[in-house]
Amino acid sequence: MSGLSQSKLIARLLQWIISCSLLVIAIILVIFLIKETIVLSALLFKNSETLPSYLLLEGIITYFLYFEFIALIIKYFQSVYHFPLQYFIYIGITAIIRLIIVEHKEPISVLVYSASILVMILALFIANAKRLIK
Repeated sequence: MSGLSQSKLIARLLQWIISCSLLVIAIILVIFLIKETIVLSALLFKNSETLPSYLLLEGIITYFLYFEFIALIIKYFQSVYHFPLQYFIYIGITAIIRLIIVEHKEPISVLVYSASILVMILALFIANAKRLIK
């Protein structure tokens, strides 16, 4: 076996392992998404006077995080084994928004989190600048 064919074999094997692992993670995320749907449904039908509104918001944001990770895995397979950068930025923005909703005790930390969201939005704009010019 030549060095080039051996390298291709190793690359294909590793790509197959990554694809199988992502498939397992996608199945786990779908299970968590179903679980979160059940939890959100239960929260909606509870007495709203005793339910803090941030719990519902936290559940919705968590739901979107699961949804975005599943969409990222789908996009990975659709774009021939490539993760687009913009999906990671979307997930980061959503995660920081969830953090602001859950941990909003200190104003300075909320300001820092907001600044990091702004930086991510600027990075998203820069990443999409090529498409905007065309």
